[in-house]
Amino acid sequence: MERSVFLIGVFFSFCVSAAALLTPNGMNYEVQALMDIKKSLIDPHQVLANWDENSVDPCGWSMIACSHDYLVITLAIPSQNLSGRLPRSIGNLTHLGSVLLQDNKISGPIPAELGKLPKLQELDLSDNLMTGQIPPSLSELKSLQYLRLNNNSLTGTIPAALGSMPQLKFLDLSYNNLSGPVPGLSAKTFNILGNPMICDTGKGCKGFGQMPLTFPQNTSQNPKPSGRPFGRNVALALGTSLGCICLLILGFGFLLWWKHKHNKQIFFDINEQQYQQVCLGNLRRFQFRELQIATHNFSSKNILGKGGFGNVYKGHLQDGTVVAVKRLKDGNNIGGDTQFQTEVEMISLAVHRNLLRLYGFCITPTERLLVYPYMSNGSVASRLKAKPSLDWGTRKRIALGAARGLLYLHEQCDPKIIHRDVKAANILLDDYYEAVVGDFGLAKLLDHHDSHVTTAVRGTVGHIAPEYLSTGQSSEKTDVFGFGILLLELITGQRALEFGKGANKKGAVLDWVKKIHQEKKLDMLVDKDLKNNYDRIELEEIAQVALLCMQYLPSHRPKMSEVVRMLEGDGLAEKWEASQKAEATRCRANEFSSSERYSDLTDDSSLLVPAMELSGPR
Repeated sequence: MERSVFLIGVFFSFCVSAAALLTPNGMNYEVQALMDIKKSLIDPHQVLANWDENSVDPCGWSMIACSHDYLVITLAIPSQNLSGRLPRSIGNLTHLGSVLLQDNKISGPIPAELGKLPKLQELDLSDNLMTGQIPPSLSELKSLQYLRLNNNSLTGTIPAALGSMPQLKFLDLSYNNLSGPVPGLSAKTFNILGNPMICDTGKGCKGFGQMPLTFPQNTSQNPKPSGRPFGRNVALALGTSLGCICLLILGFGFLLWWKHKHNKQIFFDINEQQYQQVCLGNLRRFQFRELQIATHNFSSKNILGKGGFGNVYKGHLQDGTVVAVKRLKDGNNIGGDTQFQTEVEMISLAVHRNLLRLYGFCITPTERLLVYPYMSNGSVASRLKAKPSLDWGTRKRIALGAARGLLYLHEQCDPKIIHRDVKAANILLDDYYEAVVGDFGLAKLLDHHDSHVTTAVRGTVGHIAPEYLSTGQSSEKTDVFGFGILLLELITGQRALEFGKGANKKGAVLDWVKKIHQEKKLDMLVDKDLKNNYDRIELEEIAQVALLCMQYLPSHRPKMSEVVRMLEGDGLAEKWEASQKAEATRCRANEFSSSERYSDLTDDSSLLVPAMELSGPR
């Protein structure tokens, strides 16, 4: 009886929460608002093609990220050549935390309804064709931290209420047609350059064009001579001026000496609390000293992981935030400050529910560090070895989440990003065991000084696609191969090299899994910790997706968008049947098996040693 009452209560709560998301005509109000946005925008690249008004919820749509309650929290469509206007109904997405629409051709006024988004922290409409005035309603966004409206055609005055926004850290209104006085702004960093009609607050705005300047006035053409002779006055004035100049030079020299001495000690001076915090768009630039304190001087006790890019340390910032600090190897050889910063900001534009968000970075003459949120459940690789083991449902959810993250990098990000090292160790798990793809973009970040033709390989043995291992040339299909290996890791609970030993032949993992699949003995693959707690139909489907992803020729592998659809149960049967027909044709043509070709690219030791990362450009 009690169980029945409990189930009824759960069902009633679900119905109430579901009803709260519905409009009077029974449609999800977030779906309705997003469809209004789609209809108001011209989408030449069809990046919004899978937005469907008949969907129950929009959390599987591209360019959208949702909370764990399946509420839309991020709308990120940067650099997609969108045009048209933003509709007022964007204000109905009341759980939005980020709106990132920069670098498009969106025109018209900024909807005042954006001021109705109480949780909005980031609003970036920069580099568009927006016109009209800045809505005063934006000042009602009490959680807003980053506001970028630069490089538009906005007119009118800057609303005085923007100066009273409590959380605002970064404000960029540069290169518009704003006019009038500049109100007092509380943002730690703000930019109003490129607005020729702006004038200085408190000095009047009688004329525009530049900040008012004051000049000393000469009221008499023939001033009265003083009691001192003219020559003596000149000599006294020259002497005083020279003395002041000498004092200034000495003072300036002392300042330079002190600063030089201070900079030499900054590496060890961890007691000084004074530092300047600089925010760059959505990123924060950390001082090395702060990260040194946070990680207890990069103590070995705080190491979360080691890899080809460097070590990752757990850290606690002064405000209590727990972070993961990646200290890149060879920091003094990773390009100049400006180029590194540009690359980091490019990576930060990749915003998706299943991608690891970059908090900020640190640059010194010898160090390059990246700061990420701390993932409490570690990596998939570590969790597969831990107790209690991951259940089957969680493993499926991890596979789909990682696939969606890679899909965003490959097909929805501009420019697209190739990961080049997809493996269980680089898929992280948040508090709710949601898959988050980490380390994406680091290959581009570290290798921007290399030529586009690579002759060496960086990655992990057992996860590297054959064409990448032989030629050094990578593509998104390289990631697809690695994702196939990841699926096998989720099924078996083992690392690639461990389950590869079962092949009894070097590099024959693909043929080994094919043989087991053909003999309908897939139960042999399943992690023993799962016992019988898994769905055998789902097991076969995931194994088929893995085999499709691991095909020898890149052109035969599916795109990540196809992988996502197959994991969601759409199109796998057709894709698998076509693959089997194509393979039968190749066999009749007496082609070498995939294992024979792949074995030429590795050696016996690669299946006996622990997974190792290869050096060289990626």
